[in-house]
Amino acid sequence: MFDLVPLIKTVGYIGLFVIIFAESGLLIGFFLPGDSLIFTAGFLASQGYLEVIPLALLLFIAAVTGDAVGYSFGKKFGPKIFSKPKSLFFDPDYVDKTTGFFEKHGVKTIVLARFMPVVRTFAPVMAGVGGMKYRTFAMFNFIGGFLWSVGLTLAGYFFGQSVPNADKYIIPIVLGIIVLSLIPAVWQYIKHKRFEPPV
Repeated sequence: MFDLVPLIKTVGYIGLFVIIFAESGLLIGFFLPGDSLIFTAGFLASQGYLEVIPLALLLFIAAVTGDAVGYSFGKKFGPKIFSKPKSLFFDPDYVDKTTGFFEKHGVKTIVLARFMPVVRTFAPVMAGVGGMKYRTFAMFNFIGGFLWSVGLTLAGYFFGQSVPNADKYIIPIVLGIIVLSLIPAVWQYIKHKRFEPPV
């Protein structure tokens, strides 16, 4: 298993900021372990390796600014990318589908996407592509970023503070977080396949 504890101890605050920023706002960051990384960082703060308040604040800033960059990228370059028929990334009608999706589920998507691996990386980009108003996006980016970054940091911190010998349970807890974060995506996939009309 990819051991997050030595990684966090090695990269420190700056490395954590870069990782969360990349996962939130750069398309290359979709494979990064944001949920488990933040929880583990919070746990290490409870053990004295990091300071919890600066850590939570830094991760919050990384999450919010990362999503803002993703939104800007989607808004500026998305229409150009999708204007070509059968483009390298998506079909052109994905822009219209994205617009409709965010008109219907925009608020829920921006907040809940934070807790879904891969989805949280692409959601802000697609919000920009789909033309969501920035004021709306920014408001729920702030809310979602706070719940995700600060919430998971404090969860890890209080877990380490309140559970005796908490280090013995950190790997099962992290595995549990990974599994829980994948459930919504798996459920959506199953539901889509179940109701997909036959060709």
